[in-house]
Amino acid sequence: MSNKPKILVILGPTASGKSSLAVRLAKKFGGEVISADSRQIYHHLNIGSGKITPREMSGVSHHLLSTFSPRRLVTAADFQKRARRAVSAILRHHHLPIIAGGTGFYIDTLLNMPPLPNVKPNLRLRASLSKKSVAELFLLLKKLDPVRARFIDRHNPHRLLRAIEIVKATGRPVPPPVFSPAYTTLKVGLSPSPAKLKKLITARTRSMLRRGLVKEVQNLHLKQKLSWLKIESFGLIYRETALFLQNKISRSELINLINLHTYQYAKRQLTWWRRQKDIHWLKTSHPAISLLKKFLK
Repeated sequence: MSNKPKILVILGPTASGKSSLAVRLAKKFGGEVISADSRQIYHHLNIGSGKITPREMSGVSHHLLSTFSPRRLVTAADFQKRARRAVSAILRHHHLPIIAGGTGFYIDTLLNMPPLPNVKPNLRLRASLSKKSVAELFLLLKKLDPVRARFIDRHNPHRLLRAIEIVKATGRPVPPPVFSPAYTTLKVGLSPSPAKLKKLITARTRSMLRRGLVKEVQNLHLKQKLSWLKIESFGLIYRETALFLQNKISRSELINLINLHTYQYAKRQLTWWRRQKDIHWLKTSHPAISLLKKFLK
């Protein structure tokens, strides 16, 4: 393992400060950042996805931000291919690759999985499966691909649907994770207390609304010509804001639902990662510097 390239992974729940920590460490240790976020990878999804701004980047190179049109369905296979290409490019520059993000499946896909099948979306199958509950989707996947079912987020309908779509198209299960990865990896997880996390989420919601979240979602519909259904499919924050713009919920309900659903999502993120025993969990970001110094020796 000591001869394998070293990379840093910064993970944790939404709003915990991953992006700012990644920039600080990149500036101190000569790194470049790869975003592992299933929505920041799209153009025009900026405020609602929590995408870092050019000013906040402080001159640090970032990869896989605003890479694809929001009209396209980006798969884990797309991310895996682009992310591994970015890691190779950063290593050629003799810089430290820093993976930062909250999409656990994307990070696992980058680090631990063989190349994923490049299966195009099957709209007819998706329409049929969309009528099933999350529990029904999980049971179907368990029947078709029991190994994949062991590792998937069983509460995420989009992940379940995609896994079923792949096995239906290829006629064989998705390759399971492997545990002899190509990189030597330091995983640092930010885990603020529940009370602190709630405060961070509430403050971020206020900031998003102040910076123009509603206008951003309105532009996705009017300027980018995305349907409300498509916008809602981006999930958290975009779904609630789309409902608000359709006059289905009030502004106070918008704020309350964003805070509630964001906190629920953050807890699911932590549940995903708690199963992994190689993560250094930190209540604050301060110990990350000493951990990384030791790792890079």
